[in-house]
Amino acid sequence: MKILVMGGTRFVGKSLVGKLLSKNYDIDIFTRGNKSNPEKTNLIKGDRNNSEDIVKVRNEKYDVVFDISGRELEQTKLLIENLDNSFQRYIYVSSAGVYKDNCELPLSEVDPIDPESRHKGKFETENWLKYQKIPFTSFRPTYIYGPGNYNKIENWFFERLFIKKSIPIPGDGSLITQLGHVSDLTDVMIRCINFENSKNNIYNCSGEKGVTIKGLIYFCANVLGLNQNEISLRTFDYQKLDPKSRKGFPIRLSHYQTDISKIKRDLEWAPTFDLLNGLKDSFENDFNNKKSEEFDENSDNILFNS
Repeated sequence: MKILVMGGTRFVGKSLVGKLLSKNYDIDIFTRGNKSNPEKTNLIKGDRNNSEDIVKVRNEKYDVVFDISGRELEQTKLLIENLDNSFQRYIYVSSAGVYKDNCELPLSEVDPIDPESRHKGKFETENWLKYQKIPFTSFRPTYIYGPGNYNKIENWFFERLFIKKSIPIPGDGSLITQLGHVSDLTDVMIRCINFENSKNNIYNCSGEKGVTIKGLIYFCANVLGLNQNEISLRTFDYQKLDPKSRKGFPIRLSHYQTDISKIKRDLEWAPTFDLLNGLKDSFENDFNNKKSEEFDENSDNILFNS
């Protein structure tokens, strides 16, 4: 099986490509080449936004295309216009950030979309793939975490707990959020290839349960061997801030939880990692190797001075 991965050298891509290599697939990776290419893969170096670069895949025959780096509809259009149309599946990483805030949780795949979402390009891409009758499967993760995460999610909390700083917490910490481990996401992305009923379908993909922000902090503390009495929680007034902005605080300041029953049913799948074990994996295989790095305290000041 020949596979094209759009973006395959960072975080989600790195996890995905490692698993594909273990299955002995023939893999092309299209990337800018800023990170070293995994052994036994073929690098196609270029910028996917540049029409002169994307022609490097023109009329190439692939069985499956994994699109990790696509954010805007035009990026997907440009890619597919240049590919041989014989591929069996276009597997797209979308985002649960496309949903409009809703009083009822968890959010399902049929709930309303926020037309002003910063992820609206992903929803537009999903709609276009449907309209064009392109065989696709799209995944809408909430917050992806795990080793190699370049977004400050779990490490934002680890950093502050590691040096025993006070931890900013929105209100009483009862806002519900949801994280999904990168390995679970990439497992099910590969798994969907063998499930015909996943074709032309969109799936929420995250951990089994939601967690309060205070609970997330306590889980992170547990991973570092700290008890709750050793943690100083410092409340800030989150209602003064944009609830979907991640400026200052790493996750949105509103309830955010999705229903993953559809993906579990259709793909006969369930997450391998619960939150505590997933955080342990991230700490032991990532943060613990770089914990001496300095971090920006300005984000805390933004929260307390807003």
